[in-house]
Amino acid sequence: MNLYRDEGIVLRTQKLGEADRIVTVLTKRTGKVRGVAKGVRRTKSRFGARLEPFTHVDLQLHTGRSLDVITQAETLRPYGEGLVSDYPRYTAGTAMLETADRLTVGEKEPALRQFLLLLGGLRTLVEGGHEARLVLDAYFLRSLAVAGYAPALESCARCSTPAIRAFAIAAGGVVCGGCRPPGAAVPAAETIGLMIALTRGDWASADASESRHRAECSGLVAAYLQWHLEHGIRSLRHVERV
Repeated sequence: MNLYRDEGIVLRTQKLGEADRIVTVLTKRTGKVRGVAKGVRRTKSRFGARLEPFTHVDLQLHTGRSLDVITQAETLRPYGEGLVSDYPRYTAGTAMLETADRLTVGEKEPALRQFLLLLGGLRTLVEGGHEARLVLDAYFLRSLAVAGYAPALESCARCSTPAIRAFAIAAGGVVCGGCRPPGAAVPAAETIGLMIALTRGDWASADASESRHRAECSGLVAAYLQWHLEHGIRSLRHVERV
């Protein structure tokens, strides 16, 4: 029997048969794994309670042909417990899980940085020190950067000129007047500054930003993310916008 252990964050679950469940987990060492948890949909299954979305778990799995089998699960931290009673934070967390799932396309391909970003994002959400949407936008920007899709924010995405005039999603971020394509957004300088602060983890500047710049930032970041994923993030429709 080929067994292995790893820790991870449960991204989503789906029913399988009458009593089983397929659990998708972003793990620290193995990458994204889909495993079968047998019997977890039976009444009072403690095993199943440890495999709910948002849970940071330590797992033992048996390698299968198409799906691995989860044989043990121990909770490291149940982040969902700190989110379910706060709608803005819960919906932001749900969007994080969906984005992590979309950005880690291949199964069993190590994605340590994406795992650490998600873990840190959920921890920050639960701690409650920053507005939920700011935490979500910071997660989006950083996870995009890890995936190789970081938007240009300080010089033109096309010619590297520092004179910024607009934000063009298809061009890769901010652009100068000469490179600005038709239909490009023209955000406030403070909005671009907020995006830079979130990318760098400058929370003092991000927390001091105005609500109108946060709203503009959220719109641009969401559009940029979904353009690169080539899919909409369904959970974003539920995220509380200021």
